[in-house]
Parts: sequence; C-alpha cells; structure tokens
Amino acid sequence: MSGPGKPPCAVPNIGGITPMPAPGSAGLVDESWWASRCDEYLSLSTASLNPDNINSVAAHLIRARRDPSFTWDPTQISPTVVSGDPFRDTDDFELMHCQWVLYLGRDVLPAGIVEVIENKIAGARYRYNDPLPAGAVDNKWFWSENHRGMFACDEYLGGLALPDRVFTFTGLTGAQHAARTRQVVIDWLKERTRFGFFEWHSNTYLKYTYAPVLTLLEFAEDPEIKALCAGVVDTAMLDLGTNTFKGVFGASHGRGYKGGKLSYRGESSFNTCKLLFDNTEQPYLYTNDIGPLYLIGQTDYRVPEAVRLAGVSSEAAVVKERHGLPLDPREDFNLDPQGAFGYDYTEENLPFWWSTGALTAWQMVPVSIDAAKKWKLFDTELFQKFAKVKDFLDLSPGLAQVAVRELAGFAAAGVLGEAHTYSWRSNEAMLASVIDHRFGDSGEQVHAWQATLGPETTVFTIHPMKEAPSDGYWVGTASMPKTAQKERAAIHIYRPSYDSPTDPILGPYFSYLPFTRAWFPQDRFDEVRQANGWTLGRKGDGYVALWSERPTEWRPLNSRDSASEGMTQPYDLVAPGGASNVWICEVGGATEHGDFDTFVDSITAATVEVVRSNGQIDVHYVSPVEGDLRLGTLSGFKVGGQATPLRDHPRHSSPWGESCEFSSFYDLKVGDNRVRIDGTTGARVLN
Repeated sequence: MSGPGKPPCAVPNIGGITPMPAPGSAGLVDESWWASRCDEYLSLSTASLNPDNINSVAAHLIRARRDPSFTWDPTQISPTVVSGDPFRDTDDFELMHCQWVLYLGRDVLPAGIVEVIENKIAGARYRYNDPLPAGAVDNKWFWSENHRGMFACDEYLGGLALPDRVFTFTGLTGAQHAARTRQVVIDWLKERTRFGFFEWHSNTYLKYTYAPVLTLLEFAEDPEIKALCAGVVDTAMLDLGTNTFKGVFGASHGRGYKGGKLSYRGESSFNTCKLLFDNTEQPYLYTNDIGPLYLIGQTDYRVPEAVRLAGVSSEAAVVKERHGLPLDPREDFNLDPQGAFGYDYTEENLPFWWSTGALTAWQMVPVSIDAAKKWKLFDTELFQKFAKVKDFLDLSPGLAQVAVRELAGFAAAGVLGEAHTYSWRSNEAMLASVIDHRFGDSGEQVHAWQATLGPETTVFTIHPMKEAPSDGYWVGTASMPKTAQKERAAIHIYRPSYDSPTDPILGPYFSYLPFTRAWFPQDRFDEVRQANGWTLGRKGDGYVALWSERPTEWRPLNSRDSASEGMTQPYDLVAPGGASNVWICEVGGATEHGDFDTFVDSITAATVEVVRSNGQIDVHYVSPVEGDLRLGTLSGFKVGGQATPLRDHPRHSSPWGESCEFSSFYDLKVGDNRVRIDGTTGARVLN
C-alpha cells in the first residue's frame, strides 16, 4: 500500500495511453445484448418530445444518430429549452446537457435553437473567481466534487465548440477557455482513480460525477483525456455494480438525501444500474435520465464485461473500499498545517479542498474567509449559514482557526475526509457501513449504514438534528457512530463528541435531538417481530435483525412527514433517553439460516452486553454466524478475540480484484474477463 508514511505499492507497467477497443471487442459487454438494452430505453425516452426539456431533446438526437430510420420534428423545440439565468445553482448541469445537444444537433436543429444553445454556453460564468459584474450575486455551487468536474467539462467542451466566440464574463475566446481548462480536467480525472470519489457512493451525486466524464469521453478529441475518462467510467460503474442489491445502491453514502434512503425511487443512479446490470424487476423510474442516456450515447466506449459480471454476481461477497484522502478537522493547531500529498492549504488548492467538504476545516479557514469576502460568497444563498458567523470569523484568522477547531464536532460537519467503506452482499440481503468515520462528529449529508432486503425494504439508524418533517430528521446525522462490521453483522456506537448548542447564534443551526432512531418500514416487510430488545423483519428469503441498547418504541405515523405516504403501520423506531446509544444489526437469509423462525430464535438468544464506564462504551455481541464480536470506544474491534484493524482498506478489494491504496491501478477479473486500468498513464488493457 502507499500513502502518507507508507512505501509505494508495486504497480505493474501496462504502458501508456491505450487506444479504445472497438465495441464488440473481447472483454467488453456483448454488443447485441447492449444494443437491445439501449433500444429498450430509447424507445421509452423518445415516445414523445418535451419541447422544453433539453434532456428530451438529447434523447431524440442520440436515437436519431443510432437509428437512421428514426424520425422526429426538431422544429417543436422551444427557445425556453434552457434557462437564461447564468447565476442559478445547477446551471452547470444544464450546460452539460447543452454539450450533447450542440455537438449532436448543430446540423439538425433549427438555427434559432442552435443560437440559443451557443449563447447559453458563451454567456456562462464557469469559475467562482471569474469577473463578476457589480451588484451581481452568483448562487452557483462551484466546489463540490461533481460540480468541479462538471464545470471543467462544460468550459473545456464549450470552448472547443465555440473557439472564436468571445465569452461574456471573461472576454476570453472559447479556444482560450478550453486551453486554460485542459489541465483542470486532467487533474480532476486523475484524482478520481487515485483517491476514489470524495462523495463516496452518493446515491444522489455519483451520477453527476460520471455524467461529465461520459460527456468528455464522447466529445473530447484529446487522447489523454479520453483514455483517462474511460478508466474513470469503469471505476464508477464498478463502484455502482459491486454496491448495488436488487437495484438499490445500498452502500453508505458520503452525500445522500431523504428520498434515496427510503426507496430506490429516490436514487439518481437506479436507471443506470437497471440498464447495465438489469438486476431488478422494477421498471425504469423516468425516461430522460442522463445516466443511461449518456452511456447509450457512447460511440467508442463500452463497459468491460468484467465490471458487468461483478455487478450481477450472486455470490456472497465482501467489498472494501477507501475514498478521499486524510483531513482531520481536529488535528492539533499549528501555524503551518501541511496537507496530504502536497495539496497545501492555499488559494490555488481551494477548489480541491472545498470539493472534499473542507470549507470550515480550521486548516482552510483563512483561505475560505478571504475567498468568500473577495468573491461575495457570503451574499449567496448557499453561504447563508456561514454568513451568520462571519463577524466572529473576522476577528482574527488565527483566533478563528482555533475557535473552529474547538467547534469541529459540528462546525466541520461537511468535511468528508477519508472514508473506509464495507459492504457485504448475498443474493438475499446486503449490509453496508462506513467504518469508524469521524466518530461522534456531525455529518452534514452522510448516511452511515444501511441494511437492504429489497427495492423499498431498507433499515438504518440516525441521530436526528431536528424534528420531522424537517430534513434534519432524515438527512445527515448529528453524530456519526463508531462502526465496525464483520460481513453480516455490524455494531454502531453513538456518542456525540459535543454538547448540543443552545445559544441563539449556533443553536438554530447545530442543535440536536436527545435520542437516536431507526427507519424500519413495517409495511414493506412480509413479517416483523420484536423480542429481547430486537426488532426483526423478513422480506422474501432475506432477514434483518436490529437491536438497541435503549428500549425502543414505535412513533405514531406523522402525517406531516412525506415518509408516511402509503404507510399504515409505524416506521419510526425511536430509542428515547439520550443521544448516546448502541445499535447492532445483522442480516441473513434462508440459505444459511433456514426459515425465519430459526433466524429469530438464534438472534434473540445471542449474547449482547454493553458496559459503560467513565464515559467509555464497550460492546460484546456473539453473532450466530459471525462469532464473537467486540467493539469499544477505546479498545478497538475484535473478532473471535483477535484485534482487527478498522481503517486499513485498499482503494478497492473484492472477490474480483484489488487496487492498493492511492495507486490509481486496478486489476479486475471475473471468469475469463479481465480489465486493468492505470489512471496515472491512461493505460487500459482488457483480457
């Protein structure tokens, strides 16, 4: 393994930039199978044209290029197909769609529509530090992982498409925009293979990370960019496939929202998974989804068969992964903090560190304050929370750093840091966690763990910040649990690292509720039982058991909360009495346990002990399948009496291959199918 303080891992030399193998080549998905998948989705996407929806226009252009016999009427497209507001958040999403429509439609669309699209591209503001007119406020979010990649894609391809056009905000030509962005694109792509996805396994945002890569892959002509893009798409599809169960991206999530936690219907990558892995009987959610459309739109790229086979495998498997890079907002204060891998905490690296969520890490506070002042960020909608403490931060950068470090438990809630994820999946159930991640601290949009038995049958716990129907009841967590997992079983210790603030400045934003809770939707199970502190459920041949140290109670249905829609039984299992609690979860199924009665009997008879002493917590659980498990707030994790490291994952480890830490090299083999990727050189070798 390699990384800070470690020797480099051995990486075989597979060469430099590799020409992309033609569709149908050995090692890629079967071309006739792929064509049938594409035709099925495109027939849905092009059943009718929505003249105000740019994705609908892109779908028609993609189908027309694939099928010369397909006819449609481009004159129906409305001039309002794109927004005229260059300061609107997610404008970069629309600009990415514009690339597809312009590149595919220049000789097809009415001249007036082409002009609208070109004006949109040339009239966009692509960077937070590009000139900003007096009095203007730009509400776009430039910095998260997906937005950084998308803006770079938009600027690079937009510049190439309009090389002689002068762009509104900079006065630069399109060619100059493309030239200044080429290295930004390359650096961002190399980050993905080296560090993984900062917003790990996000069932909202992973699609918006691989979508710009697919866009570059199709329209960029630069050999280095295309080669790097192919490896990143392979990596993203591998992450999706090996962490998906019956269509549900059931992993822990670095960023996730309420809808995606409660059902497959709220996940943004569901349609992509269905297209590629076809492992669910649920229909497509909607038909103008850029995930499948941008995959279908590829003329040169195809997913390796090894990636597809890993995604559809029914064998019981453990997948361990490492995402991001070290950043500790509780690191001892010093006047010259050093960032990992040479990424200093400077304005030059501000977009990089902010894309890891480090806006309020003490190491970045001086640079963050200066940038926010200089570029009027405190005036924007997305910085309102930070604007509340702006005067306090103005006192002194040094004092502000010290104060923010002391308040890191909640002030640095957005810091993603280095995440070690663990997923166990069989053909009956899936259990996934982020391991020992920022224990006790708030996680702004983190989803710490999940058990999955079906498309709408999931279980998870959370320490809520605000009462329902507020998003703070569902999104993120007021305190991250200390989590350890051994295949089918996981222990989660909740103990907040900070007291809930009650003052009028911080309290409204960072206070939390004095209990933990579980989502356990009884309506979506075939059976639910409770005994000996356990709540147990069956869905088909899959089983789940959840134990709470504190006695639990079902909350009545809350008609004001959208989660209650369609429910007839309570789904909210609350453990009142305090924010510190222990939850244990184990999954299984008929294959190893036999019938549900046997599972219930064995789990409810298992030894469970929690010892609290001097503020520390030690948990002992004897799993019927995984054996003797112990986890303590100080004593670490033991399996069968043997100390087991928690945070030692490589970039990827599964039955199908392993990529050592920070190496940018992957070697994946399923049966006779193999793909090797070197994200440093752009090499990609199949079989």
